[in-house]
Formats: sequence, structure tokens, C-alpha cells
Amino acid sequence: MIGTAAPPATLAALGDGHGRRIDYARLSVTDRCNFRCTYCMAPEMRFLPRNELLTLEELAQLGRHLVRRGVRRIRLTGGEPLVRRGIGELAQELGALRSEGLAELTMTTNGSALPRHARQLAAAGIERINVSLDSLDPARFAAITRGGDLAQVLAGIDAAQDAGLAVKVNMVALRGTNDGEFAAMLAWCGARGCDLTLIETMPLGAVEGRRADAYLALSAARASLEECFTLIPSTHRTGGPARYCEVVETGTRVGFITPLSANFCSSCNRIRVTATGTVYACLGHDRREELRDPMRGGAHGAVDAALDRLLAAKPARHDFDIARAEPALARHMSVTGG
Repeated sequence: MIGTAAPPATLAALGDGHGRRIDYARLSVTDRCNFRCTYCMAPEMRFLPRNELLTLEELAQLGRHLVRRGVRRIRLTGGEPLVRRGIGELAQELGALRSEGLAELTMTTNGSALPRHARQLAAAGIERINVSLDSLDPARFAAITRGGDLAQVLAGIDAAQDAGLAVKVNMVALRGTNDGEFAAMLAWCGARGCDLTLIETMPLGAVEGRRADAYLALSAARASLEECFTLIPSTHRTGGPARYCEVVETGTRVGFITPLSANFCSSCNRIRVTATGTVYACLGHDRREELRDPMRGGAHGAVDAALDRLLAAKPARHDFDIARAEPALARHMSVTGG
């Protein structure tokens, strides 16, 4: 844990060497997932031993410390965060940080466990979730997720909306797989009152097949949508990297996350913390600092020094290149936190 005595209530805000304010933390609670999405994981994954993960208490205390360093948004991620036992209690602890300056607590999930958890998450103070949904065709969905049940995810979205959670759908654009579904997905989201975000696949971790074969620049996806919908550029922001358009016909929004075709690094405001307490300043680089040991030793100063060292060396941008034969980094997205 970060220590028995509370650190000072006011600490220097986090910032990097390029003048960017860091006020958004993606906090992974597990590297495990009940799906095996083809663009995210290898068919056979070796997950971390549970005893290497931060405890729920440590995750809550780290969240509190980050808020005291100026973090205003925390997103719970994985793997699949809802497979972590006690996730509702952690959400409640983090939700209570609103009294200390946290503006928003959100979660990214595959949605399959939402029927059990949605009401508890809403009661904990989560108001908005992102649900990964790459196809509305049951067979295609099962193929992408290597066995996922589409009906279970749709029931999860129903449960989330019934609990009062705002739902945004995340869809990874995969050439030759789901690239004929963008308009249908946007129409479906519009009918449900959900925003949709399309995401370019990223070269993280070794997976089956060549990522270059599946990569689709979102300019092509947007062009296909504009054949069916009127898209008007929007100033709406959620704190993340998506750039949005208003969809005139549905009254909802569609966002585009383009790490390869039009990177958004100049406005990067985030760090990513893994479930073991490793913190990365950039998804596309391997420089990291370890927070678990200083946390467990109660060393507030060492935790802050590690964060400051990391951010001083935060690169101006990633160097993803989808055409490389090897992935940009060996670690899978589920390790860093999606």
C-alpha cells in the first residue's frame, strides 16, 4: 500500500517534458479475459499469477495518490475488469474520490458480465462505460472473440442501460472481417441511444495472421458511413483520443481513434498502469517504472519520483508502423490495459 499515513493533500500536478498535462489514468485490474479477441491476444495466453497483482486495497490507494497528483479521470480496464473478484468494491472506493477531485470514473468492458454487475457499478459512481463490440453477427462475433456469445453481450448492454449507465460501443475496424458492418452498427447504436467509436487495429503483441492484412485506415470507414449518414464534425470530447462527429439521422455521435493513420499524440494526457503496478507513459513505447514495491514499502516519495522520471522521458509520439513484419511491442494490449 502507499502507506498508513496519508500523503499531503496537495501535490505537484503530473506533466511531461513536452508541456502536456497528465490528468487521465487507465488503471488495469487484471490481464485476464474470458474472450480471446484475435487482434488483442494470441490463441493461447499465459496470464500473470494472481499473487503478482496489486490488491484491491493497493489499487484504491494508488488511485487516490494519482488524484492527489492531478488525475481527474480514471478508467478501469483489463483484460476484462469484471472478471476481477471484488471489482464492485474497488469501483466504490474509487468513486468516493470525487470528493478529492476525481471528475470521472469509467470502465471498458466486453459486456458479458454486465448483467451481474451493472447496478453495482452505477451505485459506485460509474456513469459511463465503453463496451467492446466488433460485430452484430453472432457467428462473426464468435470468430473474432474466439468463442464469445453475442447474446450475452447484448444482454449486458441492456442491463447497463437499465441501470442508468451511458454506453458507448467500441468497434475495432478489421479489413475483410467486419468492414461491411459499420453502417449497420452505427444504425443499431443510434436506435439504442449509444455513441459508437471506431478504432484502428494496433501492432501490439504477436497474434495469428498479419496485422497489415486486417488494418483499415478509418478514413475509408468514415467514407463508407457518409454514404448512409450525415456526419458533422463535433467539438465533443471525453478526455480520450477519439475525435467525434454528430450523426444527424440518429442524434448520436460516431468517434474515430486513429493511432496509425492520423495519430493524436500531441494531445496525449494519459498514463497506463498495469495490474502489477507497472506504469507506462506511452502505449507505443516500452519505457516503464515499477510502483508496486515502493507502494508496499510506504514510500510516497519513491512513488512520486518514479512517476516524475517516467513522464520526464515520455516520448512526443509513438512509432507504430503496421507494415513491420514484427509487432511494435511484444506485450499484448491486455497486459497494458485496453
